[in-house]
Amino acid sequence: MKGYSLQDLETVLEKKVSRQALHKYEKGEVIPDSEMLGHLCNALEVSPDYFFRDKVISLGEIEYRKLKDFPAKEVNRIVEQTKDYLARYLELEEILELSSEFINPVGDLKKVETFQQVEEAAAIVRERWKIGNGPIAGVYELLEDNHIKIIEIEAGEDYDGMQTFVNENIPVIVINKRKINKADRQRFTALHELAHLLLPIRHLSEKQRETLCHQFAGALLIHPDVLKKEMGGEKRLRISVQELGAIKQEYGISMQAIVMRAKDLNIISQNYCRQFFSMLKMMNWRVEEPVDYHGCEVSNRFDQLLYRALAQEFISVSKAASLKNQKLAEFKSKSLLAG
Repeated sequence: MKGYSLQDLETVLEKKVSRQALHKYEKGEVIPDSEMLGHLCNALEVSPDYFFRDKVISLGEIEYRKLKDFPAKEVNRIVEQTKDYLARYLELEEILELSSEFINPVGDLKKVETFQQVEEAAAIVRERWKIGNGPIAGVYELLEDNHIKIIEIEAGEDYDGMQTFVNENIPVIVINKRKINKADRQRFTALHELAHLLLPIRHLSEKQRETLCHQFAGALLIHPDVLKKEMGGEKRLRISVQELGAIKQEYGISMQAIVMRAKDLNIISQNYCRQFFSMLKMMNWRVEEPVDYHGCEVSNRFDQLLYRALAQEFISVSKAASLKNQKLAEFKSKSLLAG
């Protein structure tokens, strides 16, 4: 999780223990005493419970987006961070006797290969998850309410997110908050990864899958009839930046995604779409759009469950701190429990 070699760890520990001894700890040939365990916890930023946790976390096949060229150390760090968080999350759900049963709302679809099939799949999700046709207030909350775990980590700039199934039946979406740090991008990325989880598209090429997942994210963020109504008709010759900004602020979807969606729905022509993106590039608006979405995407279900368990005295304060992966004093301070 830290990306350390044994030599790095020896250095961080200020040579309180040799690399050879650390190797023996790693292989299970020697058990560290309580003092050394404390030093290891401080250096690796984990609680003592981490080393005694018996929760087995098995990640399924991982669909990395732009992660395939990452160094193995960085890939392992992302995977292990994910497994650690999930182990604590699932332990907390077990304490509260909560079900994590996930039902794929489009699990009965045989294949999705076209834009029209993506639209139909998005419509089914909207209906079965009771989303309606209006703006989605919180994408993270929507996914967590439907038993999909959301994890935010910090990784390199070339990585957006990933998704997989844990222990075969628990879906998880991981978002790189270092790169995906604006709410509209967080929403779109989360729904893009959701498409990878839900849609039967594994038989397609990577490029085809990415296109369909982009289209699915756009379809969930703004209903086709709504976009046509917002744009005042079935066909438009041009669209103003101000108009796109207003739609972005209401629906939490980037201006670029709105333009792509308008093109896919034949509201604007493909040629005008190309011209618009050329203008965005010329104005240096591809990364920083001129209008911001002011909503907020926060994954807070874990914290809600943690404080519920604490309030109902299912866990102690020290156990809560351990599940939060914080020292007791830090947890008390941040949780307004000091004194």
